[in-house]
Amino acid sequence: MTDQVSRGEAIVGRAREWLGTPYRHQASCSGAGTDCLGLLRGVWRETVGPEPEGVPSYTADWSEPAQSEDLLAAARRNFDEIGRGEMRPGDVLVLRMRETGVAKHVGILAETPAGLLTLVHAYSGRGVVESSLTPAWVRRIAGVFRFPGGSV
Repeated sequence: MTDQVSRGEAIVGRAREWLGTPYRHQASCSGAGTDCLGLLRGVWRETVGPEPEGVPSYTADWSEPAQSEDLLAAARRNFDEIGRGEMRPGDVLVLRMRETGVAKHVGILAETPAGLLTLVHAYSGRGVVESSLTPAWVRRIAGVFRFPGGSV
């Protein structure tokens, strides 16, 4: 098993520990409340260390009025961007909620024991869940990123 595979498995394990955490806009506390970005921030703290930059206040429609790719830009500053063909469990998927909209959702790629790809993510009304990576989600991938080196 390569170090990267072990690291990816550790990241997925940490993300799955957040399953069932209720949805709370702008929160990032396992078991108490989180949104999709808060889940990613929490897994970062648990696997890499302190967060690399502060997160400004944001609304549910953030980036939409200006059609600005703020989430993609932040991912590019803090993660290692990789190609879709290289993605594996533990990687971060930045997604569009609408195929033509700005990217404003994130999740962590995982895999079932049967080899089916899933997405650990948080969204309103559901909290942190693990969903099948359906073709509808795949079409909405705006970028794939890998956590930078650091402790796990």
